[in-house]
Amino acid sequence: MDVPALREICLSFPGAFEDFPFGPETSVFKVRAAVTGGARHQAKMFALSSMDPDNWSVSLKCEPALAEQLRAANPEITGAWHMNKTHWNGVRLDGNLSDEVIRDMVEDSYDLVVATLSRKQQEQLGWARLAKPQGT
Repeated sequence: MDVPALREICLSFPGAFEDFPFGPETSVFKVRAAVTGGARHQAKMFALSSMDPDNWSVSLKCEPALAEQLRAANPEITGAWHMNKTHWNGVRLDGNLSDEVIRDMVEDSYDLVVATLSRKQQEQLGWARLAKPQGT
């Protein structure tokens, strides 16, 4: 997977945007719901990517049990550098992982982060996994 493909995947989710708080060599993808009532919601990171061609990787949030399984099955997946390794995987993008697997991991990361937002913010984002009220 190359830089444009990763960027396209990350920016395809509602409310997603790219930021460079650590400089141009590190791309941070965040999600934020729309501004309401004059208040701007805090953005939350769901992916952090090194743009270094010698270390082409992305850090993605993951459920702890799944993170362990993925790391055991794939040498391209390790605990993310400078992140809580229980909840974040480091994924080498220049290895043997398929684009489909990487896309699924990015989507899971996005969903885990959006799940921590308020229900109102989730509704503003049109989050696909938002539970429907019973009786509807």
